[in-house]
Amino acid sequence: MLPLLLWIALALALRWALIEPRWIPSGSMLPTLQIEDRVLVEKLRARLHQPLPIGTVVVFHSPPVLQQAGYDPKAALIKRVVGQAGDTLEVKDGVLWRNGQPVARDWAAEPMTYRMEPITVPPEPLLVMGDNRNASLDSHLWGPLPSQSVIGTAIVRYWPLNRFGWLRFSPPPAVPG
Repeated sequence: MLPLLLWIALALALRWALIEPRWIPSGSMLPTLQIEDRVLVEKLRARLHQPLPIGTVVVFHSPPVLQQAGYDPKAALIKRVVGQAGDTLEVKDGVLWRNGQPVARDWAAEPMTYRMEPITVPPEPLLVMGDNRNASLDSHLWGPLPSQSVIGTAIVRYWPLNRFGWLRFSPPPAVPG
């Protein structure tokens, strides 16, 4: 009985500190992540306050502005990092611009149908957006994400098996034409 309890304790410690499974509840990350995909979230980088590069897929607690609007503070969202401290981002003519330049290769599912006035990312927060930008509740609506809200980074899709693969290093989709 004792060895079984030790294994359970080890599994719980690993889940609490290092890695945990999550499922995708919405279409905000289409086409990269489908509804009900299962991903593993690595938590160590967030716990150690390591920088999260542009393109990293992050899982985070709903930001304060969403909690004030009634979102569960324990709920988790998933989006992609599109801006870091000091970056100025805007959306114009359906394109994401970073630091005065259009982002040539982006993960957006399609051109954005909205405009976002320039936002300069403060020292600690990140700017995050869903890959399905026109159907994503993200930083274009509620601003920068406080870095302390980040739970971890999605590193691998493990379900369904026919879509198994790394997410952290997934390249943007090929530019048409």
